Amino acid sequence: METLVYRDARLTDLNDIVAIYNTTIASRMVTADTEEVTPSSRLKWFEEHSPDRRPLWIIENSGGHTIGWVSFQPFYGRPAYDATAEVSIYLNPEARGKGVGKQVLEHTLTRAPLLGIKTLLAFIFAHNKPSLSLFYRFGFEEWAHFPQVAEMDGQEYSLKILGKRLVP
Repeated sequence: METLVYRDARLTDLNDIVAIYNTTIASRMVTADTEEVTPSSRLKWFEEHSPDRRPLWIIENSGGHTIGWVSFQPFYGRPAYDATAEVSIYLNPEARGKGVGKQVLEHTLTRAPLLGIKTLLAFIFAHNKPSLSLFYRFGFEEWAHFPQVAEMDGQEYSLKILGKRLVP
């Protein structure tokens, strides 16, 4: 398995972050965005991350090329939920299906408690079997199912929230 490097995202990475994200939109498997986003539309989201609490990591391969990113985001925006975070993992198309997601999720689960995260959540479309399988493999459980809450191209989709308690 290839050695991956994780580093805090810099503003100069925003174009790569957006480009990777945009590769997932057409499939209707990963995001509820229906049209491509722009770096300027994601700037506020980018700035809401902080390396010590809710980082945004760039994932590089051994050649130093950006192959994906990981985002930790606050859950529900109230102080009582500070120890809970939502994790998002996005990979370049050429990195998908090669075990990279497994490596990234493993790293994420190891590092999350060091960020004060006790509970990790993942919001995944119910028809996204590869992502569901990945998270189930690491002990995430279905904590919520929202039937037909998203509509894209005239079709309705369900959303699952998976959760995992990291600290007893």
